[in-house]
Amino acid sequence: MKNVVIGLLGATMDKRGKGPARWETWRPTVGIFMQQDLLIDRIELLHDARDSRLANNVGADIETVSPDTEVSLRQISFSDPWDFEQVYSTLLDFAENYPFKPDEERYLLHITTGTHVAQICWFLLCEANYIPAQILQTSPDRGERVAAGKYHLIDLDLSKYDAISSRFKRQQLEGTEFLKSGIATRNARFNAMIQQIERVAIRSQAPILITGPTGAGKSQLAGKIFELKKIRGSVKGEFVSINCATLRGDSAMSALFGHNKGAFTGAQTARKGLLAKADQGLLFLDEIGELGLDEQAMLLHAIEEKRFYPVGSDNPAHSDFQLIAGTNRDLQKQVDNGSFREDLLARINLWSYELPGLKDRREDIEPNLDYELQKAEQQLGHKVSFNKAARARFLHFAQQPDSLWQGNFRDLNACVQRMATLSEGGRINETLVDEECERLQHFWRRSGAHESLPLLEDYLSPGQMAEIDTFDQYQLRSVIALCRNSRSLSEAGRQLFNRSRLRKSSSNDSHRLRQYLNKFDLEFDNLKS
Repeated sequence: MKNVVIGLLGATMDKRGKGPARWETWRPTVGIFMQQDLLIDRIELLHDARDSRLANNVGADIETVSPDTEVSLRQISFSDPWDFEQVYSTLLDFAENYPFKPDEERYLLHITTGTHVAQICWFLLCEANYIPAQILQTSPDRGERVAAGKYHLIDLDLSKYDAISSRFKRQQLEGTEFLKSGIATRNARFNAMIQQIERVAIRSQAPILITGPTGAGKSQLAGKIFELKKIRGSVKGEFVSINCATLRGDSAMSALFGHNKGAFTGAQTARKGLLAKADQGLLFLDEIGELGLDEQAMLLHAIEEKRFYPVGSDNPAHSDFQLIAGTNRDLQKQVDNGSFREDLLARINLWSYELPGLKDRREDIEPNLDYELQKAEQQLGHKVSFNKAARARFLHFAQQPDSLWQGNFRDLNACVQRMATLSEGGRINETLVDEECERLQHFWRRSGAHESLPLLEDYLSPGQMAEIDTFDQYQLRSVIALCRNSRSLSEAGRQLFNRSRLRKSSSNDSHRLRQYLNKFDLEFDNLKS
């Protein structure tokens, strides 16, 4: 493999000595090429425009001591070499645009030259694997005026050093940013809701009800609430989580409230239930609407009295826990049909928050995409990123009205995992994006085929129903379903006329949709309500 050095020109140290005397003085960049056991095939020497003359002189000296080395001078611009943000951005641009070939070349990042700010930036870029290199540190021989000096190579794979890695990781973000996992979400309504949840989580021990579609992040939010409360010292116990859809029959009572030995057939030993385990902690009951009425009654008693009876026991058990309940169902409708207790809903509904699905937070797709990329990097052990065109193509697809995101953030996580795994060298290109977009659309079409469409009898009079053809009935039902899932008439129109609108010099999709609905005496706002 070829050895390639990347480094900054030392405007002071590389300028030492004039004329023949310069060969008797240690100059860090030139000294690299005077090492007997380090052969360099190419150097990428970055320099400011103001130091072009010095860069040419240093390049010529390198070619003198190492004629087989290719010298590549790269001009960059630091108006303020002590401005951390500016220096980091400039070096990051270089790293992201440089054609690294780690299978063919071995990279050595020279950090001896440049300001301390530049050296720190080099370190951060190398540690994050933006630059797949080892650190090259050079220094003069102590007490000697030897031009070559000496060098050291440092491997920055911190995953090998758990103590170092954990010490420098900052995992505790405060308040709202903590609950959002550090994701810079842009949806104003969502951000306002999280801000209120943060205040409630810190100040209140009352139950919290989190609703929203599957995959909207209810479980993750519950876990983050617990971690925040733990940091603030408002809980001392464990985070106990269970999906109530997995609880059935006698096992539901036993799992939640525990049982005594011999309480039922197969109860060979006593069991401590989840409520007891959550004492002084937080209990998250996901899909609480799946609980049976008996379990609901005992849960209500446990919330209000801080005690309950394990199965087969005459003695109450005590547990002081905070409850977070999650559901994708309409619990009020379940109360109306008798499958959920009204008094339990009233008790857990003091703080109720509905998490919107991904299709209702399209402006948050981009920051969540970056978050999923970071997760993929951690799992795969190397940097993962889109090229510029691929990123733009994916975001365009993701933010279109006809991108359903039925699985919400689970869909986004899955597609990033697939693209990251299939990417070569951690770079996601347009081909991978196109394949993934086609896969998602195919999956959404198949899933949507099984969704029930609205009944026209809910919208049309008997006289209208008698006049409309079966063909038009199927079409109208689909249009109504799409309107109900769209935020505005314009969004529904763009989705319905997504092909023909491209062939028009000007399009008024909302007007076309309004005319269609008027044929049946329907209005968009009435469909939404």
